[in-house]
Amino acid sequence: MRRFLYTAWPSRVVFGAGSLAQLPDELERLGVRRALLLSTPGRADSARRLAESLGARAAGVYDKAVMHVPLAVAEDARRVARELGADCCVAVGGGSTTGLAKAIALTSGLPVVAVPSTYSGSEMTTVYGLTEGGLKRTARDARVLPKTVIYDPALTLGLPPATSAASGMNAIAHCVEALYAQDGNPITSLMAEEGIRALAAALPLIMKNPSDLDARSDALYGAWLAGVTLGTAGVALHHKLCHTLGGSFNLPHAETHSIVLPHAARYNRDAAPEAMARVARALGASDAPSGLYDLELRLNLETRLSAIGMREADLERAAKIACDSPYPNPRPVEVAGVLALLRAAFEGRRPEA
Repeated sequence: MRRFLYTAWPSRVVFGAGSLAQLPDELERLGVRRALLLSTPGRADSARRLAESLGARAAGVYDKAVMHVPLAVAEDARRVARELGADCCVAVGGGSTTGLAKAIALTSGLPVVAVPSTYSGSEMTTVYGLTEGGLKRTARDARVLPKTVIYDPALTLGLPPATSAASGMNAIAHCVEALYAQDGNPITSLMAEEGIRALAAALPLIMKNPSDLDARSDALYGAWLAGVTLGTAGVALHHKLCHTLGGSFNLPHAETHSIVLPHAARYNRDAAPEAMARVARALGASDAPSGLYDLELRLNLETRLSAIGMREADLERAAKIACDSPYPNPRPVEVAGVLALLRAAFEGRRPEA
């Protein structure tokens, strides 16, 4: 067995249907007196109801979280947290909201409590990202890791099937890249394979019946594992491309991950055979890239970057941005190969087996 390092980050997880009711106790455990609740505009009503249930323990609601955490929004939220005298941030929602909470924590040191309602996995990582001037930059810092994460599958029941599918594929992408990460390890690989298996089994059931609480629980379990893998191992070309397409071209986060993933796996397949064998096994497929693509077809997901706002004229620029400062990757990251990858994703072609 090769040498490796494994860092287990200290976070508390409360998992199960109805576990949101434990939020007051969890805040009490952390000594929180004035929690600022964060959400996107679409989840503002949910955040306000939760704030009302907390009574005097809620300092207020900031409902302006958006994708990719623009620096201007982060600075505005930091100002609000200071003015309200908040001593904690409670992120209610998906990766955009969790990312905003992390941005506040980065400069203030405020603890974060995450209440995920999607499968993004950001709540289990020390990774944060900020977008400024059309570029999204990511980094890691232990200060942004949520102290407590409350996984309540009931909160995901209202997540539309198409959003559930795209968010779930985003989580699977974390697992896939963890399996061939430069700093991967056997423990993370176990979690990654199990995360893919759980999500690949649950997501088709959710598409058939979005109210299937057991399937929602299994998907959230898979997303939790995916978040842990993202938090304990690095990312590679797939995430670099998605950060580029999101930060520089404003493509939707989860949908971009879903579309790019089979093609990024195809790019790396021959350079990471053991990882691809584990992905295929978790999917119940003979080939990892085509298995990922076929799963997306089963989930009725869009397979073309052209359908979510990408312009063909921007493909070469995107490839060059991604190659300017590439993440460690099993196969060398070269403009010609990355451009071919993006063209295949732009057109939605099935990866060759």
